[in-house]
Amino acid sequence: MLPSSTIEFLLAHQDLLWLLTITIDLTITLVLYWWFGKVGLYGVVVLNIMLSNLQGPKLTVVFGMPTSLGVILYSGIYFATDLLSERYGKVEANRAVLLGFASSLVVVAIMTISILFLPAPQAMAVHSAITLLFGFTPRFVFGSLFAYLISQSFDVWIFHYLKEKTKGKHLWFRNNMSTLLSQALDTVLYSLVVWWGIVALNRAIQLGIAKYIFKVIIALVDTPFIYWARTWKVEDRDWYETHKPYSKQF
Repeated sequence: MLPSSTIEFLLAHQDLLWLLTITIDLTITLVLYWWFGKVGLYGVVVLNIMLSNLQGPKLTVVFGMPTSLGVILYSGIYFATDLLSERYGKVEANRAVLLGFASSLVVVAIMTISILFLPAPQAMAVHSAITLLFGFTPRFVFGSLFAYLISQSFDVWIFHYLKEKTKGKHLWFRNNMSTLLSQALDTVLYSLVVWWGIVALNRAIQLGIAKYIFKVIIALVDTPFIYWARTWKVEDRDWYETHKPYSKQF
């Protein structure tokens, strides 16, 4: 899809590729929000939880620290839920969290069933690849979904708690503080459930700290975007709230 010269450049500049991926993820979130209103943000939550689970097993090194590719897209979920919280309230943000959780359960269940089908002789390579990618262990499934549900629910709660305490002022504070606290909770829960007893303690701590540092960077980067996006007039794109006939929505 990309010219070979571009691929070679990005392969040689992994830190830049990481920053570019963050920019692309935030851009996609803003575009979907602009086009579809809060429904677009629901889509972002579902897309990012799916993609972060797919990319989660792939480890790479960015800025000299080991990290999972899933961290980028997973952190983007917090931006979407914070924007939902700011514009539409706690109920809508929690609804998006539960939608992402339910979608993850469905994908895990369906892909687990698909692995049970015996492949045709000419499709052994594809079957092996799918089994490798979706052969979830119960511990991984429970750990990732548990950490997601608890940390995302906490993020929504602490965001609105801080909003109430600051009387709706200082968006930068509640956006960053809620994300940093909930991301710390997510990192601890995931590390304890998934990595405890599988890798050495110092290795688990190293992976957890590195992932959290990247999450902090992403949280700081998305702050100007949430200030910008909260001013957009997208009410006419929140289809079912306009009370207009379906044919007039477009």
